[in-house]
Amino acid sequence: MIAPQTLRAVAVVRNAGSADDTVALDYEGRFLRRKRMTSRSGLSFLADLPETVSLDPGDALQLEDGRLIGVAAALEPCLRVEGPLPRLAWHIGNRHTPCQINADHLLIRADHVLEAMLRGLGARVTPTMTAFAPEGGAYGHGRTMGHDHAH
Repeated sequence: MIAPQTLRAVAVVRNAGSADDTVALDYEGRFLRRKRMTSRSGLSFLADLPETVSLDPGDALQLEDGRLIGVAAALEPCLRVEGPLPRLAWHIGNRHTPCQINADHLLIRADHVLEAMLRGLGARVTPTMTAFAPEGGAYGHGRTMGHDHAH
């Protein structure tokens, strides 16, 4: 018996808008080049991209047959940080920690060391399960991936 051909996602469409299906990935899972996945409707496919990419919620993976699989942020353990946001954001950024910036709070991935540091700085820290979509890097789309600042 011949195994069915694996359906492949071969391109990324940024800010796709609509999609034929979706896949929910956590922050680490959205950093990929080659990965087997299953969509919300149960469609199995292989992301087989030419280079490693950082996907954002709202992007889509384009299958070889033209269908789009939208990317959603999966729920993951995070810390909601409230308090003097500029100061807290500086300390988070100084540790090169991905951070989602909202008007009334910051959101980082759960980390007991950072949680203790932030509490020590006077922050109110609340563990939560939520979608995490941090700010992109200053040196291009998504993560900085070992960039050279070229100072």
